[in-house]
Amino acid sequence: MRYVIFLLFTILLLSCTTTLKEGGGDNIKHQLSIEPVFHSSHEPEKKSAPFSDVVQVGDIYYLSGQIGMDHSTRTLVDGGITAETKQALENIKAVLKHHGLELDDVVKATVILDDIQDFSAFNEIYQAYFPQKPARTTFAAEALARGAKIEIEVVAIKVAQ
Repeated sequence: MRYVIFLLFTILLLSCTTTLKEGGGDNIKHQLSIEPVFHSSHEPEKKSAPFSDVVQVGDIYYLSGQIGMDHSTRTLVDGGITAETKQALENIKAVLKHHGLELDDVVKATVILDDIQDFSAFNEIYQAYFPQKPARTTFAAEALARGAKIEIEVVAIKVAQ
């Protein structure tokens, strides 16, 4: 009896696989086998960084976190949480632009604050950059790289046009 059930299950499974291939299953198979692309930075100073600025999987772009660093001077901008938030978001805009994306393509953001008391000031700036309201996680951490007050990472989707 077990062999009969096994045989019937195998036949059913094979017929489903055939149906998927005939009905566009190649597209499903293609989507599931997409290889990630690890993009190096567009900034010469970051070419040897131990991480990718962007990892692309199909049409999804995972950006590494950005802090409020002025990339021309390689130092944090002056002005506290407000200035650092603006600079971090401008850095994100620059990376997105390099890959043919815009802030409107962002669907998820993760925000790390050095001090949760900065939440309101950060949020005021953030809202101006993301009127589409992507999903977001915000939390505070003990200390951030280079003494930054904020780090923001995003996920964006390139929509075919």
